[in-house]
Amino acid sequence: MRKLTGFDVLLRRLAGLFSDRSLRLLFLASSVRASNEQFPDLYQLLLDGAAILDLPEVPELYISQNPMPNAMTLGSDKPFIVITTGLVDLLDAEEHRFVIGHELGHVLSGHAVYRTMLFHLTQLATRLAWFAIGYIGLRVIIAGLEEWYRKSELSCDRAGVLASQDPGAARRSLMKIAGGSRISELSPDEFLKQAKEYDAVPDVREGLLKMIQMQGTTHPFAVVRFAELDHWVAEGDYETILAGNYPRREDDSDAKIGDEFLAAAKAYQESWSRSNDPFIGLVKGVAETTVGAGERLFGNIFGQRGGGSGRSGGSSDS
Repeated sequence: MRKLTGFDVLLRRLAGLFSDRSLRLLFLASSVRASNEQFPDLYQLLLDGAAILDLPEVPELYISQNPMPNAMTLGSDKPFIVITTGLVDLLDAEEHRFVIGHELGHVLSGHAVYRTMLFHLTQLATRLAWFAIGYIGLRVIIAGLEEWYRKSELSCDRAGVLASQDPGAARRSLMKIAGGSRISELSPDEFLKQAKEYDAVPDVREGLLKMIQMQGTTHPFAVVRFAELDHWVAEGDYETILAGNYPRREDDSDAKIGDEFLAAAKAYQESWSRSNDPFIGLVKGVAETTVGAGERLFGNIFGQRGGGSGRSGGSSDS
């Protein structure tokens, strides 16, 4: 997207409406910055993850006092990571490694610009709720960004596994986020059964309710993330990347926007094919027709231009 004529200028102007410096100053003043002297164990995990994922620069990591388990990556020009004490207390060391790797995936993939934009636009929409036309226009943009945001979370779960090289720690993290710290009371097999039951609801109406429940959310539900990550590891993509088979950063200039669009469309189609949700089945034909038209459009436009992708990392899915 950043290679499209004018898009980068528009993106920077929008991002420039909000100061990265103010965000960083806020956490610099109200949180604890990890270092060799403060939260040294988490800081070492940050250094390890940055080295494994080959980040050009190690971002700052802040620990924020908040009982709600959460982690986020903010900032456009110089992204930084924030983890709440609720999440620190909930997870063990290997699970911390997964979470930090997940956030480093956002940094590496350039997600922070769009995530920060969504953060500010959501706040702006709240202030403009009284102004119907402006609010509706913003909500359309926000809805699109939220869908992208949810997909970016799935991608960065993969980055977290690549950084930790421990799929079991990733599974435990997602179960704890859903059910709390009592890991002895949790079962990966049963949690996966929940995910399958959630996917295969018996009624079209429940499928519609699932879609409605996703509106306004930035993260897929824990069982969905668990199932997607389990499928990715089981299909062998994880082992393929560990073996060294993935796109290299030096080849980014040769990547085409059309190819990226086709890959995204294929990913959606594969997801629909795996789903047993009757509502997904109902709309699948319409959606695939739309995707097919989009493939032809983007293939014609970007195949002729031969533009590059916006990838900034060493692997395709992180």
